Amino acid sequence: MNRDPAADQARLSAILAHARAAHHDEAIAQARAALTEGLEHPLLLNLAALGLEREGRGAEAEPLLRRAVQIAPRDLGCRNALGLCLLALERAPEALEQFDAAIGLDPSLGHLHANRGNALRALGAIAAAQASYERAVELDARQAMALAGLSSLACRRGAYSDARAWAQKALAVAPGLPEGAMSLAAAEFGERQLGRAEARLQELLDRKGLSGVERAYVEGLLGDVLDAEGRYEEAFAAYTSCNEALRRHYAGRFARALEYAEALTGWLDRAAAGEPARLAPGAQAAPGAPVKDHVFIIGFPRSGTRLLSVILEGHPQVAALVERECLIEAVLEFMRRPEDLGRLWAASPQTLEHFRAAYWRRVAASGVDPSGKVFVDCCALNTLKLPLIVRLFPTAKILFACRDPRDVVLSGFRNRLAMSAPAYELLTIEGGARYYAAVTQLLIGFTSLLGLEACLVRHEDVVTGFTREMRRVCEFLGLEWHPAMRDFALRERERDEPAPSLAQWAHNLGTEGIGLWRHYRSALEPVRAVLEPWVKRFYYDPD
Repeated sequence: MNRDPAADQARLSAILAHARAAHHDEAIAQARAALTEGLEHPLLLNLAALGLEREGRGAEAEPLLRRAVQIAPRDLGCRNALGLCLLALERAPEALEQFDAAIGLDPSLGHLHANRGNALRALGAIAAAQASYERAVELDARQAMALAGLSSLACRRGAYSDARAWAQKALAVAPGLPEGAMSLAAAEFGERQLGRAEARLQELLDRKGLSGVERAYVEGLLGDVLDAEGRYEEAFAAYTSCNEALRRHYAGRFARALEYAEALTGWLDRAAAGEPARLAPGAQAAPGAPVKDHVFIIGFPRSGTRLLSVILEGHPQVAALVERECLIEAVLEFMRRPEDLGRLWAASPQTLEHFRAAYWRRVAASGVDPSGKVFVDCCALNTLKLPLIVRLFPTAKILFACRDPRDVVLSGFRNRLAMSAPAYELLTIEGGARYYAAVTQLLIGFTSLLGLEACLVRHEDVVTGFTREMRRVCEFLGLEWHPAMRDFALRERERDEPAPSLAQWAHNLGTEGIGLWRHYRSALEPVRAVLEPWVKRFYYDPD
């Protein structure tokens, strides 16, 4: 149909006027109507997408915004909107591409750098996120999202005074900003101003307009505050509310980690009943290894794997890679399904060397140079990949980081971990306990079947007898004890992606984290039978 350009332009001008006057509902309604009638324009697509996002339909908004960018690739508003949409959909790498493209068009806009900082933070690139936030504030001192981001990063480092100052600046600019209030509450919690933090969080929960995920994280932090106040039943209720909201939000997005672990256990049982000798690792060293020695730290999330790797990293003869997945190619080839492992033992030397080379390429890409050193690869759930490790690196040493199973399950439940298939299992006490039992059963089964020698390192022994325990670990690894291993908190603070536990490490390890499960004894009672065998096996007090 023939369009009237003058009439179309008048209509666009009227819709733009509504948008500039913050009459968003009217602007969205008129934009939708215009699109339905065949008028296509980036402004209309952007507004229609905004309407969908406000209705919680971000996935439907994305193609509209991509079309807007296609029509007008130099339109900063459309690129920024697409980046924000992708960020809300938790597709941070794609969001970062859009923010980078927008900044390339105009690097002087503070909000673009703030949004880029949020994407980088979602990716775990903490130092780069900090730099983006700082650049945003340089360009626009009233950039509230960047100020709130700086506050959040300061909290992560345990710099609570700085965090409070940044959050207060953010709230002075945007008094209703949820992230600003959350960061201020987190700083108050860190400084043990518990009453203030609780009141601030309760006020946030009383507000309308929080997204489901925002509300979940407020409730999770409230649980931390209530726990610190000794109000454990209320804290557990807050954690439960947080986790149920996250379960709803992420439902259907992840493969069932527990089902995979149970299927792997079935394969292990069949292999053990068959020909164990056929599965024994070869005695030969893996060719081409660029390191003096190779160590894998395995365990379960929240069991102390990261702490152990950071401690060892202080040794001058050690290079460590913390929580980076480097066995991806081998996993895709040999562990998509448990039955694929049969092909692993039939693989030729050339095939195995191909996957070793892929592993070392990923190590090199991480920025760690392990040449000539004892290389420590720390990835807790590499426990599930022990067959790969044994086949590809038959002389590698294994450190098994262990912690009281009840504290492990409780910690996984209480902490808002980056979402993944394993983290999804930890959102309930029952799911966490069953997944813990399945993974640990695999560890024991693989160790027995493959004839592995693993050094058990209990978190509680590291905390209560640091030097003695780390000397024992060093002896297992063929290293001499070195005093620099004590400076783990300082090293972690300087890392681009510091541990969430850094604030605790910065003070001291302390014993306050040992036996926390006792405060939640009644909540853990339903999984007592699931965890009790492992409590006994790893020498913990059953009471």
